[in-house]
Amino acid sequence: MIKGSIPALVTPFKNGELDLVTLKKLVEWHIAEGSTGLVPVGTTGESPTLSHEEHQKVIEVVVETAAGRVPVIAGAGSNNTSEGISLIRFAEKVGADAALVVTPYYNRPTQAGLVAHYTALHDCCTLPIIIYNIPGRSVVDMSPDTMGILAKLPRIIGVKDATGKIERVSMQRATCGADFIQLSGEDATALGFNAHGGIGCISVTANVAPRLCAEFQAATLAGDYSKALAYQDKLMPLHEAIFLEPGLVGAKYGLSLLGLCAEDVRLPLVGLTDPTKARIKAAMQHAGLI
Repeated sequence: MIKGSIPALVTPFKNGELDLVTLKKLVEWHIAEGSTGLVPVGTTGESPTLSHEEHQKVIEVVVETAAGRVPVIAGAGSNNTSEGISLIRFAEKVGADAALVVTPYYNRPTQAGLVAHYTALHDCCTLPIIIYNIPGRSVVDMSPDTMGILAKLPRIIGVKDATGKIERVSMQRATCGADFIQLSGEDATALGFNAHGGIGCISVTANVAPRLCAEFQAATLAGDYSKALAYQDKLMPLHEAIFLEPGLVGAKYGLSLLGLCAEDVRLPLVGLTDPTKARIKAAMQHAGLI
């Protein structure tokens, strides 16, 4: 089952090109550290600035390296339904376990448009789909009622919810059913999210602290919220610091402090300011990572 701590993987670069050697090492590290799934080429993987060929290569490499040890949920979202169909079919072809599909951004479809978009993706292949609802980026919010309609399709199995509204978990349980997989898309509120019925987090912080995030998730899923709160206290400064500037930039900087990945990002993103670097370093020290 898809649950627990699932890093939204960064995409490593070297001299402006994909660094596939480092990507493979990161996959091995995450599995060894206890991550229970992997998401390549989501927004944290810099999907907006990858070519289609690079996008596909990253998915293929992560699937091959994971080799069935943990589920691979391939980023396959687009605001162009035809492009989304192409991405999800490729993910299916190379053996991904599911696809993460963001609500179409910028063109702002209606709720009926969302149903039509996800239905087309569902019908084009046999890959399970996890909806990614992040109104802060896509400027469209899938309502719980719309999600309930889509949850009736056999291969729309869950949601990554980054609305920041904890009550959505309960509302979506009512419309989608208790078996619908609900994953948090916000590290800082993942504790409350799971208390409401979530079963995991597609996490940015887990790029830097995979073992702590995995142990935190395991505690919540065991119902030990006292233990989970102790992990939350360790991780909260890092959750905050990583998102002072775009989260993937913060995650790559944190990984660079661990000697695991270069800081390189693609324009229009740029490297972190010195004050943010200092906050991330201090937060990693607080968490016992360095």
